[in-house]
This record gives sequence, C-alpha cells and structure tokens, in this order.
Amino acid sequence: MKTIATAILATCFSISSYAQMPPSPATSSNVMAKDNNKRDMHNAAHIKYLHEKLKITATEEPLWVDVANTMRENSDQIDQAIKDRETIIDTASAIEDLNAYANIAQAHADSVKKLAIAFGPLYAAMPDDQKKLADDLFIQRRHKEMKAKKLEK
Repeated sequence: MKTIATAILATCFSISSYAQMPPSPATSSNVMAKDNNKRDMHNAAHIKYLHEKLKITATEEPLWVDVANTMRENSDQIDQAIKDRETIIDTASAIEDLNAYANIAQAHADSVKKLAIAFGPLYAAMPDDQKKLADDLFIQRRHKEMKAKKLEK
C-alpha cells in the first residue's frame, strides 16, 4: 500500500512540475500537436501490438474494433483530464490541485472499466488457447509492473 501511495504522489508531483512550466504561447499549439501526434502513434502501436499478440482472427475483427476504439476514447478522456489540470495549475490551491489529480485517477479507473466491458465480448468469443494468450499477456504485464515497483524500493 505504501508503494502505491508513493507512486501516486510521485506521479502527482511530476505532473505538477511539468505543468508549471508551460511552453510559450507561440509554440504552445505546435507542442500540443506534437504531443497529440506522439500519443496517437503510441496508441496505434500499442493497439497493433495487442492485435498481434492476441492473434485476432478475421471473425473476431469486428469485436476487436470496439476494443481498439475504446482504447482510443479512453486515451482522449485521460488526456483531457490532464489538460484540465494543467489549465488550473498556476492558480490552483492544494485542494483544487488534489481534486484535479483525483479526476485524472478517476478517468484512468473509468477507462479500465470501459476496456473490460469492451474486451468481454471479444474474450468470450475466443477459443480456450487464445483466451490463455490473453490471460498470459495481461497477467505478465501486471507481474512485470509489480516486479519493477519492488525493485524501486
């Protein structure tokens, strides 16, 4: 539990530090466009990676499209929560900043729930060997994250 609280606070402060140094107005839109493009490229690469690792078949493709669209929408919603926080960071009180950070965390939690809902029909349509791939992929990822956090201590 201490590790989770430490990670949340570290993320909160690192986002806060980043947000306190906004780009100049002349370059702000260019920087945001580059950030959005970079995010979109990362999302596309991640979606492609999952598609390949899960061995999505032509029959499963319509269900996969829903999963991929949910991932894109989730990313947009989390980014919006971050942008909302960045707009108040220079004038926010500690409470306002914490509430804005809570909105980011809530957007993330909501996105995981939406992804689980979107992934459910695809998972149900998968044969057992493909379900095992999905199980291994998601469990392996969580295991690696937990292992990395333990090494940080």
